[in-house]
Amino acid sequence: MAHIFKKYEFQDEATALARIEALPSATDEEGNTYPTHSHSIVKLGYLVQVPATFDEEGNELTPAVLSDKYSVDVLWNESELPKEEDGSIDYPYGWISKEIEYDESWASKNGAHTFMGWNFN
Repeated sequence: MAHIFKKYEFQDEATALARIEALPSATDEEGNTYPTHSHSIVKLGYLVQVPATFDEEGNELTPAVLSDKYSVDVLWNESELPKEEDGSIDYPYGWISKEIEYDESWASKNGAHTFMGWNFN
């Protein structure tokens, strides 16, 4: 079973949640919705761009600066994604345009998060 590790940035949390909720799911007899796909999704939220600073006593001197984008990491299960006629993967609606690439300014090549045993890019 092949997996594909991708990182995404959405304009806000609501948009990210809407894209996640649009992935295959079902509803049980009590009205609870649960995913029927096996993609692994981690909601990272608004990542710290500039860390807060503190004095020796732990008092905040300057607050952290957060990204204005909501970040999500996905480990896609390739076998559950449809293919185009040319064999390329047809990702669900609203994901491709939000994909991000590695940025050399990142402290880690994997960014703020990785899936155990998987490297980004």
